[in-house]
Amino acid sequence: MIEIGKMQHLTIDRQTSVGLYLTAGDSEDKKKDSVLLPQKEVPKNCKVGDEVEVFVYRDSQDRLIATTRKPKIMLGEFAPLRVVDITKVGAFLDWGLEKDLLLPYHEQITKVQKGREYLVNLYIDKSNRLCATMKVYPLLKSQSPYKDGDWVEGYIYQINPELGGFVAVDNAYHGMILKKEMTTDFHCGDKIKARVTEIRKDGKLVLSPNKKAYKEIPKDALLILDKLKKNGGMLPYNDKTNPSIISKEFKMSKSSFKRALGKLMKEKKIKQTANGIELIGK
Repeated sequence: MIEIGKMQHLTIDRQTSVGLYLTAGDSEDKKKDSVLLPQKEVPKNCKVGDEVEVFVYRDSQDRLIATTRKPKIMLGEFAPLRVVDITKVGAFLDWGLEKDLLLPYHEQITKVQKGREYLVNLYIDKSNRLCATMKVYPLLKSQSPYKDGDWVEGYIYQINPELGGFVAVDNAYHGMILKKEMTTDFHCGDKIKARVTEIRKDGKLVLSPNKKAYKEIPKDALLILDKLKKNGGMLPYNDKTNPSIISKEFKMSKSSFKRALGKLMKEKKIKQTANGIELIGK
């Protein structure tokens, strides 16, 4: 049986001027259950009866077609793919084949931008066509092999302003960066490296994109000191400042900012006032 969306070995049934017609070894009606491998992709020195490894999908005329090229994503898999065009029917993604992959509007969970990459899953729609979806949450697993303190990699596939960033760890497991750890630098589609700070009862991972607190403070404290010096020793921000403003001005979370302030005040390098913070002995 010829399967759409997968690499498979098919047998050369006949050779024509337009290319090779391939069939599955168990096909009963070979002429009916066959797929064309275009002439421009026909391997050298092949003959009827040989096997060829191909990927099967649908061309721009919605006909089954074979290619010897391996796409960037297979049926059921996850992969970050770049948006190359946006049309009335949806966005089109570069997946390494001649015909770009459709990401329908109803399968998008955020407004996508041309040129950016987004994590998607490959599925077959009701018309038996291969399409991409950004709705990967129900497809991810909860029980990962990771433990508290481990570093992991993954893609941010959704951002909820009230909750935080949802991450597909290893493109397989549920992960989340809490709202307090998010900054304006994070975008849907970003690849991140993060530390596991908690494993919830349901097995999902809580992540922090920062190092452990005691390792963060020196870098964050130096950044604040540098800004103070460049602004005449005073800044209109303190531990009461809105987190979104802290994120915009310092590119760090509110909790990181407060830890850095605490260290600097303990070392008597700054003081906090109702109007902001000041260098001591400026």
